[in-house]
Amino acid sequence: MSTVTRPVRIIGSYLSPYVRKVLVCLALKGIDYEIDPIAPFVGDEAFSKLSPLRRVPVLIDGDLVINDSTVICQYLEERQPSPPLYPADIAARAQARWLEEYADSLLGDVIVWRMFYQLGVKRVLFRETPAEDIVRIAREQELPAALDYLETRMPPDGFLFGALSIADIAIACFFRNATFVRWTMDDARWPRTAAWLQRTLQLPAFQALARLEDAILRVPVHEQRTALAALGAPVSADTFGNAAPRRGVMRLE
Repeated sequence: MSTVTRPVRIIGSYLSPYVRKVLVCLALKGIDYEIDPIAPFVGDEAFSKLSPLRRVPVLIDGDLVINDSTVICQYLEERQPSPPLYPADIAARAQARWLEEYADSLLGDVIVWRMFYQLGVKRVLFRETPAEDIVRIAREQELPAALDYLETRMPPDGFLFGALSIADIAIACFFRNATFVRWTMDDARWPRTAAWLQRTLQLPAFQALARLEDAILRVPVHEQRTALAALGAPVSADTFGNAAPRRGVMRLE
């Protein structure tokens, strides 16, 4: 049986909100890790065998390989229950998981694929012109609609279910990526969400990652390992990220 007493290995870029979610959970639980900080688009054939959808993060714990950030976080919670990141109450826990899914699905589609991918990955890695209509609709219609919903769920203070939970972590991870493409929240229109987001991103686990994220945001993909190592990040000795850029299994615009 594998354990989480030794460092686990994470495959995936610090700039991915899905990777960030796992790294925040690891930090909060005090679990050491090493990281192969690759964008999935440059993963080699060995990476494809570990991640058949060619997505990150991947967690390796001894002989165990786990894909998908939600599955990984639940694994970490069950292997090391303290501190808990899922509410104890069964109804609250179900709602926290729903909000995590809402973030991973809806915010992932709007913020990652329709904004961050279009304006960052597509332009820089694939040398292609962003689809401006996709970006405009995401900024002006889709993300505001998501925020209208989230505003109804946000508490006047503290976190969504009292103590910090997977719901807070997951949602905040995506809004962090929105800032990478120069998006800012209208705190007059969404005051509770804006205040909650500020509280959440100020947590030490997020702040420690932000230092690394900011340092590599505009560094070419194949130079990020070196930059991260120089900053003291726990970069792995080897990498799955030596291939020429290519898209994943799922089609993107």
